[in-house]
Formats: sequence, C-alpha cells, structure tokens
Amino acid sequence: MAKAGGNKSIAYLAALSFFMFSSAVSASPSVRGAGDSRISAEKIQSRLNEALASVMRGGEDAGAKHLETIEAHIWQTYQALPKNDLGRLPPKGVRYLVHNYFAREHGWVIKGLEPLGHQNANVSAVHDLSVLQDKAPALVESLLEARRADHGLSLSDMVAMVAALERLILDESLTILEAAYRLNLFTPEEPLSELDLHSVLQSYLLLFKQGEKADLVNDPRHRQRKNLIANRGGQTWKQMVDFESDAVKNYDYANTHKSNPFEQASYSFKDASSIVEGMAHSYGKWQNRECHEMKDALMSMDPDGTGRVPLPMFYSQSQTDVYHFSESTDYLKQVGAYDGSAAGGPRVRIANYMLGPSNCIASSTYYSICCISECESLLNQLEAKVQAPTASPSRLVYLVREMSSSTVDSHRELPDVLVDKLQSIADHHGGDVPLHGRLFSQWMHHAFPNECPFPQIAEDVAALDPRTWKESKAAASQEERAKIAAQAVDDVLSQNESDVASLADNVAAGLLWSDDDQEVGKASVPELQWTEEEVLHAHDGSSLKLGTQKGGLFGSLMRWAFQGALLFSLLRVLFNWQDSLCGGSSKKKAKCEDYELPF
Repeated sequence: MAKAGGNKSIAYLAALSFFMFSSAVSASPSVRGAGDSRISAEKIQSRLNEALASVMRGGEDAGAKHLETIEAHIWQTYQALPKNDLGRLPPKGVRYLVHNYFAREHGWVIKGLEPLGHQNANVSAVHDLSVLQDKAPALVESLLEARRADHGLSLSDMVAMVAALERLILDESLTILEAAYRLNLFTPEEPLSELDLHSVLQSYLLLFKQGEKADLVNDPRHRQRKNLIANRGGQTWKQMVDFESDAVKNYDYANTHKSNPFEQASYSFKDASSIVEGMAHSYGKWQNRECHEMKDALMSMDPDGTGRVPLPMFYSQSQTDVYHFSESTDYLKQVGAYDGSAAGGPRVRIANYMLGPSNCIASSTYYSICCISECESLLNQLEAKVQAPTASPSRLVYLVREMSSSTVDSHRELPDVLVDKLQSIADHHGGDVPLHGRLFSQWMHHAFPNECPFPQIAEDVAALDPRTWKESKAAASQEERAKIAAQAVDDVLSQNESDVASLADNVAAGLLWSDDDQEVGKASVPELQWTEEEVLHAHDGSSLKLGTQKGGLFGSLMRWAFQGALLFSLLRVLFNWQDSLCGGSSKKKAKCEDYELPF
C-alpha cells in the first residue's frame, strides 16, 4: 500500500513541475524565438528538489501533511476566483488568494500585499514581494516568466507557492530565536533545560513584539528590560507567559513517543525552532482575542446597531475603561473608518477601524500581525457554496439569510432595500453578481455592519500600510479629543431640548403614535450609504471570464494541443526520474512501490 505522504509529495511535485516546466518552455526559441537557452530536465529536477526540500522541512510526511492542510484552506477560494483561458489563476487572482490565506489563517499582512484600498491602479503582484526578491530570486523569475506567457497558476502551484512563502517568512523567526539565545547567554549548540527554554522563548516574544525596533545584540539591556516587565507583572506579561508555556506543553505532548520519562527534559535548538514555528503560526489567532474585546467595547458605544460609533463617544472613555481610542480624524478618514455622512454628526465605522493599521500589534521585516477580518471568513463561506466567480442575486440572498456572524443570527429576513441593491449589482454586470468586487463588498458591509468594512476607495493606499503610521503618527492630540468630546455634551443638551419641544407639539396636536405605529417606525430601514463605483479585485482583464467560457473551437484546440505537449514532456521527465530511483535491485524496486506516481 502506497504511503500517503509519499504520494502526496509526488503529486505536488508533478504540479509544480508542470508550472515550472511550462514556464521554461514558454521562454524557449520554439515558443518565443528568444535566444538559444533551454533548461534541461536535470536542471528542472534539481530546482524542484531544492524547492521541495525547503518546503518539506521537518520530514517528508510532516511536509506533505502541511501541504494538504494548506490545500484544504485555499481550494474553495481558488474554485471561486476567475481564471484565465487555461483555467488557471492570473496574477491578480494569485495576489488575492495569497493575501486572503495569510490574513485569514495567521493574521499576517505581508509587506507588498497590503489591502489595495479598492483601487485598480498600481496593483502589486506576488513576485514584487521583498521576501521573495531577497530570498528566492529564482522563484521570482519563474513567476515573471509565467506572467509573460499568460500561464497562470494551478491549485497545486498555489499550494506550493503559499508553502514556500510561509517557509521563507518563518525563517525570519529563527533569526530572532538565535538572537534570543545570545541575549540569554546561550548558544544554539547547547541543550536547554525547560526553565532556560521558557526564558529564551519569553525573550523571543519580546523581541518579536518590538518588531524592527528590537535590539538583537545588547544582552544586558535586554535582560534588564525583561526583568523589569516580569517584575511589574500585569495582564500582558501573564498572557505572554501562558502563551509560550502552552506552546511548550503542546510540543511535549506531540513528541511524547520520543521522550524518555526517566530523564530530565532538555531541548535542542531544533526543538526550540519547532516550538517557535508553532508560536508564529498561532500568534495571530491568539492575539485576536484582544481584537474581539476591542470590538465589543466599540459596539457598546453604538446606539443604533449600525456598526458606527459617534465620534465624540469614540473619544469619551473614562479612566476606568480598558480601551482609550486616540486615533486622529485624519487617520480615520484615510483608512476609511470616518463616516461624515450621518445626520447626527461624524461616526467611526467599527469594522474599518478594527482592520486599520493602528491595530497591528507586531511588525517584522516582511509582515505585520493585525486583527483578523471576520468578513473574509464570511466571504469564504459563500465561496464554498458558490464555487464560481459569480452567483445570481436570488441564490446569494438565500445563502446570506442562512449565514451567521458573532453579531448577526442566521435565518433572518433581509430588508427589501438590501435585496434591491443586490439586484442592481447583478444588472450592472449583466445578470450575476461578482463575489470579488467592490459593490458586493459594499453590500456585505450593510448585511454585516460590524464585521465587513465599508469599501471606501482610498486616496492613497500607503495609508493602509502599518509602516506609514509609525511613531504615533495616527494619534490625535489630547486637546483635539477633548474638544470633540465636549461638543458632544452640547449636542446632546440641544437635542434633548428639541425632543422635548417636539413632544409637546405632538401632544398638543394629538399626533402621538399608537403601539402599531411605533412598531412600523422601528422596522423602517434608513437609506443606505451607497456609491456606484465598481472595482473587480481578482479580475485581470477582458480575457477573464465571469461566467461562461469563451474563445472559439480553434483556440480551444490549440490550447489543448499545447497543454498536451507540455504534459507529455512532463510525464517523460517524471517517469525517467522514477526509473532512475527504482531501477536496479529488487530491494530498491520494492521500496519504490511506496512512491508510485499518482496517475
């Protein structure tokens, strides 16, 4: 019986081979007429082996399992994104999927893949990422070649891409871990006791939270600072210690079969590296608990349940409140959190504020950790049901009615105004609603106002980059906040006087509502804040299909012939490779039966 890990590894090897081999062919003279250089099968195999070795760190079975986990997390979104003529993801779709995966699973906003602010211009691609250009220039070249040939990426290509990118980013964690060893006067070569391991991991987390400001060389200063924080105690330190202690316990439990119960536990640098990688994977979801608590605090200040907090209340927390919000109105406007259209004065959009860069708590060379978008999870639920780039308005209404969030119950009736708006989006696109467009994002904001941000078109997408707001640039002065809060008191007093006068006039005129009239008034829906600008986030142009496949019989035959030639060449490479591994002795052949090609 074939080993699952081995088969899965070779399956991804085949897919990655097809992507890289076809990229190489597209650069050959027979296709493009550009030079004489050809990449040999041996060179392709060497590059593939190197790529897999970096992706599959920790053992073949462990690596294959992680690849399967990545595929389980991205395949539904992949199915729902628009494809090119070859049925593969074009560059904008690749960008969308990579950002979506890391933001949803880890709370990572990778530098170079920040939110686009619903703009079409100046869209960066995955090959522009500094982490790839710094650490994997060969992969960058392959991506550029695929883009020039309009080749696109398959699902297996995307799994390998995400795993490789994740691997490169996690390598930075090992650099910080090595520094944590040095700052505690240990070397990576010596084993650590459990107590020493906890000390090193606590240093690692402190350095990680400091981000690019962290001092990785001054060990006396670091130890002094760590002792000061530990002696102060406090909830933040306690939570951090609990987090790293749980990580060690989880690692110990997973490796119980390797440990000797009669010996005192000791940990190698490899052990510490595995623990740190687990912490890096789970840190975003762990810290997201604080994001939920912040959201609850904001919702308690929302008088209408519309996902908006009056700006004066936003600035009016008492000394006993856990959260004190200080972002300036300029910052709120630039990140889309400021709503100046409300009749009762400016308000702060809760969902936009939560996903703003001021709430990113840690920043490294290549990524920041920010609050995890609940809206992306809701959209992923729709992608899983639709499995296409578009859907009819009636189907989306049915699906959304059955969905729930942390603040919205399922089995609800959507207001007529929302149903009508969804139909208007479909009319705009000729009958169906694109799932990955600005108009549908706007609709989702009104359907889930506390989870989905309003898709304001940013004047400058740099405002959505956490690096733009370093050194407290996002904060308003205390005088500005006090002035806005004081204005709220005057507004409330004048509004109360107006309400009393209006009530007196109604009593005199006999115009007070009956109970039935009051229920009708409560059920009325205010006019939605709505703009008609559309931006399709994952569509690369006219060659991309929202619905049916186009292109004519001759074009289809040519594509099939081209793909068939590529596949035939690929199979020759893979079968020759398997023969080289499996030829010879019967013992070698028997061992190779565990790694049969999956076709």
